[in-house]
Amino acid sequence: MKNKYFILIFCLIIVSCFDSSQPNYQYFPNMYEPIGYKTYAKSDAFNNGIEAQIPVDGTVHRGWEPYEYPNTNQGYEDAKVNLFSPIEVSEYNISQGKELYGIYCAVCHGSKGDGQGILMTREKFLGIPSYADRDITEGSIYHVLMHGKNAMGSHATLVNAEERWQISQHVLKLRSELIKD
Repeated sequence: MKNKYFILIFCLIIVSCFDSSQPNYQYFPNMYEPIGYKTYAKSDAFNNGIEAQIPVDGTVHRGWEPYEYPNTNQGYEDAKVNLFSPIEVSEYNISQGKELYGIYCAVCHGSKGDGQGILMTREKFLGIPSYADRDITEGSIYHVLMHGKNAMGSHATLVNAEERWQISQHVLKLRSELIKD
């Protein structure tokens, strides 16, 4: 009987300490209430200021591939002459390039590459050249997709290296068809 009262009093004490709106004890409080740090911001959390948040010297993020041609006119000319596609010219790559071209390029350059895309016909952008009027190579197309040129911005974040080469194959096919006509 004494044990029953003791257990009952013990349970009442335990229950009276419980607050359902707040946990009484947090095992890892930083997991529940994290401290947010901004990249490269000064912080007291690290011994050397921001050193722990800067990437280690010489590291490269996953998927990054170096591109040796700078975003200059000389870089464009060098890419035009010296940059060649590492992927095989095939119907598959051209068809993939055609699909990507339809998504990213045709709106300005037109589905035939004649510079008569919907933005050109609606006069949102003027002076988009036809591929037939341009002296382009697979390297120059890749370079323009990588860095952009004139009013055209870079598409490097939109299409990866293989897709840029596929688009360049399709653009060269469009150019050859325009020159035939």
